[in-house]
Parts: sequence; structure tokens; C-alpha cells
Amino acid sequence: MIPRRLLASWAAQTRALLKWLCLTAPVAALIGSACALFLWSLDRATQARFEHPTLLYALPLAGIAIVWVYGRFGGRADGGNNLIVDQIHEPGAGVPLRMAPLILAATVVTHLFGGSAGREGTAVQLGGSLASGFTRLAKLSPADTRLVLMAGVAAGFGAVFGTPVAGAIFALEVLSLGQVRYEALLPCLIAALVGDWTCHAWGIEHTAYIIAAGEGGFHLQGWLLAKVTLAAVIFGLGGLAFSEVSHSAAALVRRLCPQPLLRPVLGGLLLIAFVHILGTRDYLGLGVWSADPGAITLPGLFQAAPYHPFSWLWKALFTITTLATGFKGGEVTPLFFIGAALGHALAGVMDAPTDLLAGLGFVGLFAAAANTPLACTLMGIELFGAAHTPYIAVACFVAYAFSGHSGIYLSQRIGVPKARLAPSLPLGGTLRQARDLPPAPLTLHRHIRVLLKRRLRRRN
Repeated sequence: MIPRRLLASWAAQTRALLKWLCLTAPVAALIGSACALFLWSLDRATQARFEHPTLLYALPLAGIAIVWVYGRFGGRADGGNNLIVDQIHEPGAGVPLRMAPLILAATVVTHLFGGSAGREGTAVQLGGSLASGFTRLAKLSPADTRLVLMAGVAAGFGAVFGTPVAGAIFALEVLSLGQVRYEALLPCLIAALVGDWTCHAWGIEHTAYIIAAGEGGFHLQGWLLAKVTLAAVIFGLGGLAFSEVSHSAAALVRRLCPQPLLRPVLGGLLLIAFVHILGTRDYLGLGVWSADPGAITLPGLFQAAPYHPFSWLWKALFTITTLATGFKGGEVTPLFFIGAALGHALAGVMDAPTDLLAGLGFVGLFAAAANTPLACTLMGIELFGAAHTPYIAVACFVAYAFSGHSGIYLSQRIGVPKARLAPSLPLGGTLRQARDLPPAPLTLHRHIRVLLKRRLRRRN
């Protein structure tokens, strides 16, 4: 006979499943549809930019329009992903519903005229704003509001990249370093699966990335693992550099241009100048596909030839300039490009498989910049296949460890620090606060100083 306690537990779990299925499935379907519209619009905008190259010269004017609209109608919507993270931690006034149409239109305009930006930030903001609107309509409790907001993030991420499992874990992991919110696992998984299915139902297809190395059967190779570990350290430092330079560039632009409307003019003119200096438009837009068969694209970086040793640097320059000067979009797809390009370059130096290192850079740099190693490991498995799981895990975990207490989302809180922090920052502080602290002294450096002092004392 089944114990009554076990039956009661099953009944409670069944009620929870039905509750979250009813709460998250409808809003996830709406988010998946919004992401499908966004991806379709983005594709049309990119195609129009290729057909009309002169659109690039109107980029400063497009930036002025974006900044003016956000200044006039945006309000708190300009907080972007950091606002959503803050509202999940401490539900307050919520995420404004107008964030969804504003970010969708602004991102499409950015790409139409040649800005180098991504789409993950837009998808997360679509998911967060629509989910927040649903919670206000349904008058949910603060606890349920928090979980539905996380589910909205999962639905947006899973739909825009076609990686629902990674989307679910990303929503659990992105809030705090070193902590995963398992209480939201069920709603986030339901939302990510429904959002991804809905997006596919609208006919959206995602780019395929293939790692041919190891397809015939997986065998862990010690020497290759050592190369992957070294590359992962570089990916971690690259993610740290991207985050810090992005934040510093945005602060510098605000200081140099107190008038917000002038910032996109500066950014647009710089991007036009970069295009003419480098003699290529390959670093504009997403970089996922191009009308030019000889262009450098994200899928093309998985091939050994032709070799592009500095593509990662130019894409980072274009992306930081775009986002620091007021244009809209995400950082993640550019981070995929930068990471794959860095892996492509390292493969030539390390004599390692190009497609493998490009794929590891793809997810490793993102893991470092977003502080989400678990989600990025699962993303790598969903995109590249399970045969490469150990290498993917090493790349993501090591890159995360070497990226420091920094990241592209400054509202992330520090649950479990990666290393010793200054005592003035308690656990639960944000990355924004951590960036303002002096660096803690290195333990190894301190030990060396102590040993040197002891030797000097003995000699004296």
C-alpha cells in the first residue's frame, strides 16, 4: 500500500505542474510569437541593408531617432536586461510593457542601418516585459511574479537561439554568480520549451553549426584537453576584457557627450570610418550570414581556411562602439562571433581542430561574459552535439573562473564569489558594486612577500 505521505506529495507536485503549465504556457507562446516576428524582421532588415549599402550613411540619423524615442517614451524601459534582473530579485513597479515594442523596433532599426549588435538582449526584454504585463493582469503574488518573470526570460532566450534547455538554465543561473534558483526550474523549462516550439511553428529556422572533429567516435585526448584548457583561460580573459571595455566605453561616451542625442552621431560616424579604414562591411550587423560569399561570417569561422587571425578584435570594436553610443540590441550574438573568431585564431597557433576551438570559443566567451557556465555548456551540447561535452564543459567552466567579478549584466548578484573579495562587499552585492572595489591582494603574491621578508630577517 502506498503511504499517505507519498500520495500527498504526488498530489502537490501534480497541482504545481498544472499551475505552472496554465500560468507559463500562454505567456511563453506569446513570447515565442514575438521572437518569431523579431527574427523575421531582423532577417528582412539585414537583407535590405545588403541590397541598399548606402543605408549605412544614415546610421547616425537612425541613432538619433532611437535615442529620441527612448528619451521621450522609454522611461524605465531604457534599463534593459539589468532592469529585468533587478525586478526578479526585488519585484517592485515591474517591467513596463512598452519595453517590448520599443526594443523590437530599435533593434531592427539598428541592424537595418548597419549597427553591430545582437538579438539575445532583445529577446530577453521581450520575454521579461510580456511576462511582467501578464503578472499584473493576473494579479499574481510577488513570489509567483518572480517565477513568471524568470520563465519569460527562459522563453525569450530559448526561442531566439533554438536552445530551450539552455534557455531554462540561463534564466535560473543569470541572476546570481554561483547560485541556481531551482524553485523556478519547472516554470522555466515549460516556458522555454513552449517558446521554442512556438517560434519554430511560425516557420523560423535557426543557423546550424557543425563540429566535424570527433564525429566518428569520441575519445578524450590529453594533449588536446591541455590546449582546450589554455584556450579557455584566454576565452575567460577575453570575456572579462569585453565586459570591462564595454562599460568603460559607455561611461567615456557619457562623459564626452553629455547630450544623449549626440552619442549615436559619434558612434555612427566611427562605424562608417571603421568600414572605410578596414575596407570591409563584414563586422556590421549580426555576422551570421552575408550576401557576399567571401565575407567573414559566424558559420564560416568553423572552417580552417581562409584564416582570419584578427576578426575577433574588429568585431569587438564594432560591437562596443555600437552599444556604447546608444544603439540597441544584445551582446550575445556578437560574443558568439568574437569567441568563434578567437577560437579560430587560436586553432592556427595551437595546431588544434579549427571547428572545435571555434565552437568552444562560441560558448566559452559567452560563459565568461555572462557568468553562466552551466547554461553555456548545455547550449554547446544542443548546438554541437554531446560527443564534445567534456571539452565544452572545460571551456565554459575554466573561462567562467578566469573572467573575474565582472560581466555584461551589472545587476547580477554575487552568491558564491569566484575568489576572495574585498571585505566591504558582502555576499549578495552586485557586479556593479564589485567593479567599484579595489582588487583584493592575490594569495600567492602575499605568500611570496612573506617568504621574502623571512629570508631578509634571517640574513640580517
